[in-house]
Amino acid sequence: MNRRDFSTLLASAAGTGLALTGAGSAFAQGAPVEGKDYVRLQTPSAVTGLAAGKKVEVIEFFWYGCPHCFSFEPTIEAWSKRLAPDIQFRQMPFAFIGPVEHQKLFYALEEIGQREALQKRIFNAIHLENRRINTEADILNFVAANGVDRAKFTEAWKSFGVNTKINRGKQLSNAYKIDGVPAIGVQGRFYTAPSLAGSSERAVAVADFLIQRARQGT
Repeated sequence: MNRRDFSTLLASAAGTGLALTGAGSAFAQGAPVEGKDYVRLQTPSAVTGLAAGKKVEVIEFFWYGCPHCFSFEPTIEAWSKRLAPDIQFRQMPFAFIGPVEHQKLFYALEEIGQREALQKRIFNAIHLENRRINTEADILNFVAANGVDRAKFTEAWKSFGVNTKINRGKQLSNAYKIDGVPAIGVQGRFYTAPSLAGSSERAVAVADFLIQRARQGT
């Protein structure tokens, strides 16, 4: 989903998940091609944390309200669990699609260690139950109904740490210059996406290819 599609989605009450997985093996169409299956950044982005040392940083950019991200979630979840120990994988809400409240929801849950526990519930509530979780009030009611301490979450929601992460997310989203989600960024140098690679399966296979290039420094 790109920024133009987002404005279209806002006009409807709810989105419908679209299957992105293609038939056949991941590289049935041939080896990944730069400019077609993936993009190389003209200006590399600095990596952070452990990735600044010996690990390869991999980021999935997504938005909770995106039907394509909802469809991609099972694939990216399974793939991330198979990654080698030298990979630092994380998800990041894309800064330029969807309400900022969705970014705050992600980071506030992360701040209190509840993000992974609620990730699937948030996606399901939006895309299977057609619930609108866009405002602060919606979000506070939702997390409390799902067993999260309201006071603890509210404190994180308003914290300096969450605002700092939102600003860092904007910087990274700008650095990668992606126009839509879902997308996978690798080591601040490349990105791919199901919309580029042609399917969910091929997108993660292209990401594997890019990880290997990042390891080799090519």
